[in-house]
Amino acid sequence: MKFEEIVLLARQRKAEMPEGRSTTELFRKGSDGIGKKLVEEAAESWMAAKFETREAQALELSQVLYYVACMMAEKGLSLEEIEAKL
Repeated sequence: MKFEEIVLLARQRKAEMPEGRSTTELFRKGSDGIGKKLVEEAAESWMAAKFETREAQALELSQVLYYVACMMAEKGLSLEEIEAKL
């Protein structure tokens, strides 16, 4: 899955708020809840880089990207706005 697709998925989940999805619960908690998950996954990716396999590190980093996309959806930020800052 490309990052653009992750961003679209996060936007879709925010718009639809499907019941039973952990992402829906996260969006209900707002930017504070999403931010906590983002920080948690960033810390886990750091620890994976130090102590775990490449596969574990890739998994943790993929989760960071997903929560970045969720924060973008929560705050209404476009991919173009983020890319302009790179």
